[in-house]
Amino acid sequence: MASGKPTPMDSLSSCLAQLTAAAREGLGGTKDSAINETPLGRALLALRTRHVKAAGGIERFRARGGLHPLLALLPRASVAAASPGPAPSAGPGPSAGPAPSSAPLSTLDLVLSILADCCTERACRTEVRRLGGILSLVTVLECVKTDSIQNRAARALGNLAMEAESCADIHSAGAVPLLIESLTAYHDTPCLQSVIRALGNLADSPHHRLALAQQGAVRPLVELLAAAPHPALTLALVRALLELSRGCSRACAEQLSLGGGLGPLVSLASHPRRTVRESAILILANLCAQGLVRPALGNAGGVEVLLGELQQRRGPGGAGPASQQPLVQAVCLLCREAINRARLRDAGGLELLMGLLRDPHASAWHPCVVAALERFLYDPGALGQLQALGLAPLLAGQLCGELGDEEEEGKEAASWDFPEEGTPEQVEARSFRSLRSWLISEGYAAGPEDISLDRSPERCPGPPPQPAPPEQAQAASPARGPALVRTPRGRSPATKKSWGREVPALLLLSHFSQAPDPSGALVTGPVLGGLLAYVTKAPGPLSPSALNILARLTCNPACLEAFVCSYGAALLRAWLVLGVAPDDWPTLRARPPCQRSEHRELGEMLLQNLTVQAESPFGVGVLTHLLLSGSPEDRVACALTLPFICRKPSLWRRLLLDQGGLRLLVSALTRPAPHPLFLFFAADSLSCLHSLVSPTVSPAPPPASPLDLDPPSPCHYEPLLGPAPIPAPNLHFLLDSGLRLPARRAASSTASPFFRALLAGSFAEAQMDVVPLPYLSPSAAWPIMHHLHGCRGCGATLGPIPPPGQPLLGSEVEEALEAADRFLLRGLEEELEEAVGRIHLGSQGGPESVGEVFRLGRPRLAAHCARWILGPGQCPRKRALALVGLLEAAGEEAGPLTEALLAVVMGV
Repeated sequence: MASGKPTPMDSLSSCLAQLTAAAREGLGGTKDSAINETPLGRALLALRTRHVKAAGGIERFRARGGLHPLLALLPRASVAAASPGPAPSAGPGPSAGPAPSSAPLSTLDLVLSILADCCTERACRTEVRRLGGILSLVTVLECVKTDSIQNRAARALGNLAMEAESCADIHSAGAVPLLIESLTAYHDTPCLQSVIRALGNLADSPHHRLALAQQGAVRPLVELLAAAPHPALTLALVRALLELSRGCSRACAEQLSLGGGLGPLVSLASHPRRTVRESAILILANLCAQGLVRPALGNAGGVEVLLGELQQRRGPGGAGPASQQPLVQAVCLLCREAINRARLRDAGGLELLMGLLRDPHASAWHPCVVAALERFLYDPGALGQLQALGLAPLLAGQLCGELGDEEEEGKEAASWDFPEEGTPEQVEARSFRSLRSWLISEGYAAGPEDISLDRSPERCPGPPPQPAPPEQAQAASPARGPALVRTPRGRSPATKKSWGREVPALLLLSHFSQAPDPSGALVTGPVLGGLLAYVTKAPGPLSPSALNILARLTCNPACLEAFVCSYGAALLRAWLVLGVAPDDWPTLRARPPCQRSEHRELGEMLLQNLTVQAESPFGVGVLTHLLLSGSPEDRVACALTLPFICRKPSLWRRLLLDQGGLRLLVSALTRPAPHPLFLFFAADSLSCLHSLVSPTVSPAPPPASPLDLDPPSPCHYEPLLGPAPIPAPNLHFLLDSGLRLPARRAASSTASPFFRALLAGSFAEAQMDVVPLPYLSPSAAWPIMHHLHGCRGCGATLGPIPPPGQPLLGSEVEEALEAADRFLLRGLEEELEEAVGRIHLGSQGGPESVGEVFRLGRPRLAAHCARWILGPGQCPRKRALALVGLLEAAGEEAGPLTEALLAVVMGV
């Protein structure tokens, strides 16, 4: 076509008219001898090079109805191109012209090229599908076996496959076998690229990916990749394989492995081009979903590749969590085979998995990571390394963690250490039967029906012979004292418990607890806290697996020292027996009564186990050493724990009373707390010791409030206040306010040495009828006047006392107490203090009143406060809150408080 002259084909309308005429009449036309082209050829060429390529050209072509005649022309062009003879429309050409069939091929080539370009836009794809263009394209693939035609037809199908509806129609039309055939029949790089891209786009859903794999689409792609193709072809291959390997099916994995693709993919993981490199790595990660290929993947170096990539992405400046997710899952799946576990351990995989478990941002992967670490259960070297890295507290923290949606795994993801010998439905692995038997014996399940191959740790090697139960082992060992392991009443260790996602963590913790000395890893605050939280917060019945772990630890003499020094025994009592967890302090969380009963029984059982250990000769030596030679922190912890685990009077009296353990504990109250619940533990410990020193048949009732007392005694002072007093007063006391209070000199002078000297001695007041009493308010003077005239218990002492909840410092009762002390009225002092105790430390008073009473600074009131805290029948939470208030009130002057507590505990 001459480039300098405008032609009729410069107009889109002319091209469409020629296209419509050809679709209606056929492919014939008279060649222009000057340019050797048919009008249809010129129209198609103009459409492809000019109109469709222009901005908005595809939309204009579709809007003007160009797709319909183009698709109508496609079958005729394909039939003509497939015919062995010359095309019907071909006229005589020059001797140097094309072969007889080149004109139909050229026409078909142009039609497919235009169609492929149009299918890059969504609206055109929809219309092509509506007009039946997919079946026409499949017919072209089937009939015309030339590189260029196959290339353009595959390109058009690949563009159409970008729509889910079109993708389904392409599969239904039978295009997949034809595309697979093209992979081996043609060697033209552009043609192969188009075919590979089409296959990749057709893998848009799990169903379609499985269909592609089952029809053998993966192996030819892998074999092309193994042949080290052109770089552009390599990129197309890894992109297609990435799509085909998503949710990797067994057929896909088998073909990829048999086609020799593992080695090339591992090599491409270090490709200089980022797209190729990342696609190859993700293909390897996808393959890990199939157990049958994981051992070969490890042999090819895939473990190191995936582990290294994940370490890089988790490093500084690495990728986000979304890009890490498939690699995390792949690394966890690689832990299911022993050969890959060894490679992963040697490549630093344990440290990486522990890092994931510590990372709060990776919490969604924590169940998967714990399940992967559980695979190292019978690798002593790995377990030792994991314990040193701090696995136990992390496992305990996972027991009550929030669980996300669990991804369903097929049987193909199971460990390939024991390959199937038949169909999965026909074979039950021997290792699974062994594991199931052990799970039932450990109490993780009630029976075989609770465990299935679908929900079990897949076919990991069966556990070795387990040691005897703790009570049997300790009874058989003379070096260990007897121990008690009991089960809460009415419950069996094999109580039915659902197979939850916390089971891998429990399996590891159970394995750790069977070590000769598990104290360093398990008897710590975080681990005990995690186990107790799981026992008390998990819905349903108590977990037998967690109970076995706790029972095993409390029955092991090697753990006694750790239970004492870590406040573990106090934590067991507080959490289980008293129902106060660290999160419940100081705000109490209510629990159902049925659970409280079960938890209390469990706590008493575990404490009894510790008591058996503590009172054995070995335990006595441990406790004596801790109290006399331990660090200051250990000595305090030992003194605090002794009342909980020692019931022999000779033992606790010697350690706590004779050797100073009690004074050590009380002195520690004023120092910084070594544990969040230390003051709660201390209040409970002192109360327990008080009950041991002064046992009572039944708890004493709380002090009565004034309203609960017997009627008051007769008043001897009121007769002096009437209009005609009998006998008449012979003395008046003058207050600073000007108020005169009547009195009898004889009665007043005998009330105390102060008034005897004042009113009957050589002082001037002895001759005065009006005696001033300075610094005394009327309310404070009222109980003094009653006391001077012999009133005892008439209720006058209640007047200056404010109600509970109001401060006592600065109140009138403080003034009355100071006046009674100043006037040497010892009986009045005692009566006022008893009244303050009845009102503020009685049934109407609360923990906050204890500190208020102590602030008055009266030794007798300090003893009242100590009795309120340590007395039997008191709520443990209120007792601890009162001790906190008492310490705040004492401040730096803690001597009186210490002596009061010691005196009350000792029963003085």
